[in-house]
Amino acid sequence: MQRLKIKALLIFCCTWMCPGILPAQQDPLLTQYMFNTLALNPAYAGTNGVLSAMIASRHQWVGFEDAPTTQTFTLHTPVAKKNFGMGLTVIHDKIGPVTNTSAWLDYSYHLRFNGKAKLALGLKGGFSYFQKDLSRFLNEVGTDDQAYAETTEPHLLPNFGFGAYFWSDRYFIGLSTPRLIENELDDSDVSSAYISKENRLYLLMAGYVFPLGAELHLKPSFIIRATESAPVSYDLNLSLLIKEKLWIGGFYRPSESMGGLVKYQITNQLGVGYAYETGIKELVSQFGDTHEVMLSFEFNFRKDKILNPRYF
Repeated sequence: MQRLKIKALLIFCCTWMCPGILPAQQDPLLTQYMFNTLALNPAYAGTNGVLSAMIASRHQWVGFEDAPTTQTFTLHTPVAKKNFGMGLTVIHDKIGPVTNTSAWLDYSYHLRFNGKAKLALGLKGGFSYFQKDLSRFLNEVGTDDQAYAETTEPHLLPNFGFGAYFWSDRYFIGLSTPRLIENELDDSDVSSAYISKENRLYLLMAGYVFPLGAELHLKPSFIIRATESAPVSYDLNLSLLIKEKLWIGGFYRPSESMGGLVKYQITNQLGVGYAYETGIKELVSQFGDTHEVMLSFEFNFRKDKILNPRYF
C-alpha cells in the first residue's frame, strides 16, 4: 500500500511539474483567500487602513506522506497621508521532492471614487527559490533510472506581477496576475514542450455583503483561476457573519472538493481562522482531508480611532 501511495505521489509531482497537465498547482491554493488576499493580489496592500499581519498554514491530504503543504506570511500597511500601501509576502510551498520558497515586495496606489468606493492598482516584485530532488525515490524506482539519480540545482528566479482591487464597505472585485515571467525550472536538454516552467496565472475574485439584520451579514464570494493549457477552476463560497465576530461558511470547488470554514475575531486586533476540505473525486478523497489554519493581527490600539467593520 505504501508503494502505491509513493507512486501516486510521483505521478502527482510529475503532473505538477508539467505545464500542460496541472500548472495551477505551482501557485498557492488558498481556501481562505478572502481573508488572505495579499498573497494573491498586490493591490490589496494597505486596504485595511492599519498595519496588518497574517500567517497561514495549509496541509493538504493529511496522513498522506509527502503531501503538499503551503505556508504564507503577509505584512502590509497604508502609508500615512499618502494614497498608497506597501507590503511583504513570503510563501513556502512543498510538494514531495519539490520545494519553492518565494519572497515579494508589494506596492499599491489607491484612487478614491464618489462615495466610499476605492480602486487600488498594485505591483509586486521578488524572487522564488526552487529546488527539486528526486534522488530520494531511488529505492522505489531502482538505480537504473538515471532521471531520479540527479538533484536539480536550486534556481533563484526573479519575477513580478500586478493586480487591481476595487472595493467599498459592502463589496470587492479583484483581478491579478501574481507572476508575469514564465521562468524555466529545468535545465535538461529534452524538448522544450516538456520543460517545466512557471506558468502565468490569472485570478479573478469578488464578493458582496448582504445585511440580514443588526447582527447578521451574509457574504457570497468566488475566485476564478485560469492558466495556459489547464481547465479553468473556481471556488464558490458562502459565509455568515454573526455579531461582527464569528464567520461560519462553506465552499464548493466543482469536481474537486468541498468543505467549510470558520473565523473568529478574538479581539479588535487578533483573529483566528480554520478551513476544512475533503475531495469529491474518488482518487483524491483516498489521499486524505485538507486543513488550513490562519492567524491575523491588526496593529490598531488607538481607542479614538474606530474603523468600519471589515468584511474582507
